[in-house]
Amino acid sequence: MSEAISQAPVIILNAPQLAENIGAVARVMANFGLSELRLVNPRDGWPQERAWALASGAEWPLNAARVYDTVTEAIADLQTVFATTARPRELTLPVLTPRSAAAELSEASARGERLGLLFGGERAGLETSDIALCQAVVTIPIDPRFRSLNLGQAVAINAYEWRMTVTEAAPPNFRPGPGPATGEAMLGLYEHLERELDAAGFFHPPEKTPNMIQNLRSALGKARFTDQEVRTLRGVVTALSRGRGKVLEKIAKTKGEGA
Repeated sequence: MSEAISQAPVIILNAPQLAENIGAVARVMANFGLSELRLVNPRDGWPQERAWALASGAEWPLNAARVYDTVTEAIADLQTVFATTARPRELTLPVLTPRSAAAELSEASARGERLGLLFGGERAGLETSDIALCQAVVTIPIDPRFRSLNLGQAVAINAYEWRMTVTEAAPPNFRPGPGPATGEAMLGLYEHLERELDAAGFFHPPEKTPNMIQNLRSALGKARFTDQEVRTLRGVVTALSRGRGKVLEKIAKTKGEGA
């Protein structure tokens, strides 16, 4: 197996419903050199024998499939994750075709980054809060007269474009710099910043808090921070929160003296 193929994206299925669809996904993964499959909260649990039957011998993605409770956990060790879905109105992420997404993923692979393609469940698709954790949206240009596309087909289209891009890509002729931070590191930054913003009264009115958080995460995720930049930004947040605390202490002391 070539280095390029070994750096292939992880396929992440969020809340898949049918074992047959999971098996079909494993089959097309094997067709195009993808091997790592992650399942987030599959409806009927895991493993499911029908998935192996539909895989038609492509058993290795199923045998090694890992199960997670949340998308956040499933992408924690990944650095570049694209969400395959219709364009979300609430977010301003880049919107790519499978072909342009494959080109960007190929470049990221050459830099040694860990990659992922996130797919939603057959009925509900992806939640905006999960899409906000990704760096771009991949939308398949379906004819509007018939928009029905099953999960296996969606994975097959993206897997084919990945395979074509990687097999035709020239080897990198430069030394890559530090890659983007992992999903786990970015989540730490998000939650740290959100705690301090909440303490400062930023999230107002309360009913708008979820949308404000999604927009913040989407904006920060597009910056593609390195691990060092994440640590620096968390240091900035800590310094600002301590400074605010000192100001409040000074105000309280002044009021006490004037009483």
